[in-house]
Amino acid sequence: MARDHGFHPVRIKRIVQETADTRTYVLDAPFPYRAGQFLTVRACGALRSYSMSSSPETDDELMTTVKRVPGGLVSNWMHEHLAPGDVIETTAPAGVFCLRETDEPLVAYCGGSGITPVLSLVKTALATTNRRVRVLSANRDADSIIFGSALTELAERHPDRFKICHHLDDQGGFITDLQVREFAGVDVDADFYLCGPAPFMDLAERALLVHGVEAEQIFAERFTPAAEETPGSPGSGSAAPAEKEGTVSIVLAGKRRSVPRHSGETLLESARRAGLMPPFSCESGNCGTCIAQVTEGEAKMRVNNALDDDEVTEGWVLTCQGEPVTPDITVVYED
Repeated sequence: MARDHGFHPVRIKRIVQETADTRTYVLDAPFPYRAGQFLTVRACGALRSYSMSSSPETDDELMTTVKRVPGGLVSNWMHEHLAPGDVIETTAPAGVFCLRETDEPLVAYCGGSGITPVLSLVKTALATTNRRVRVLSANRDADSIIFGSALTELAERHPDRFKICHHLDDQGGFITDLQVREFAGVDVDADFYLCGPAPFMDLAERALLVHGVEAEQIFAERFTPAAEETPGSPGSGSAAPAEKEGTVSIVLAGKRRSVPRHSGETLLESARRAGLMPPFSCESGNCGTCIAQVTEGEAKMRVNNALDDDEVTEGWVLTCQGEPVTPDITVVYED
């Protein structure tokens, strides 16, 4: 059976100020979860996904950490209005940015708040395996380091297995591909985890591939919105998309709408064209907010960093990434 994709009322137990613009919300939420996963918050008429900084193996409470984003609708609302005792709406945890069963080293590259799911992974790996763990954490300056004391404590507790390296942009400039490769060293068979701003992760991934790391050993957690379309790109208005044989039917909140199938159009885009307002967040195939179930026909996802194999087998699809591969398809969103 697929995971619970609905929203639940969750009470905030405590709020911890990590840095001037980052807070950890300790939640009264008895959700089972895996290290590295996230949950999606519904607030201000929008959906945003935030990673857990806690580990189910080492922490008794579930914690999610939120950095205030300049102009960010939900993150600013959470920082300015939420207090202990308040109730928010969240999904159950989801995501596949998780540990694999292996004895190979774990090497992580984090930018800013990208340390959040990595901290969860590190705590679990140190507590439940004998793996060596290294983290390169890049931040703007010393004051912006998130979880600095927690990472230092882990390094002191596991001196033979855990190393944390802090890179400060105000002292050393931005991370370079050479620094990424040097940090990887001879551990080309390690599992590599990347989380942070898109340019940071893109650079790290390219450098690791050049270094000889296989693509399947690199795991990236991306919550950045899909890039704005450029002139001449599909959907930019430069040309009407070609209509193909078949029909896309969308069921949302009891409403069924059908539109002709268009070439290169995702199920989410078809739903919008049908006049519906389906849920979505990252539009990059990472958060799982836009999930729906294919009940007729078949779709293929361009990117899937949120659903596991069992869910895909049951027909669940990320509508922001799913394209119909059969002439007719029906997709049902959960109520």
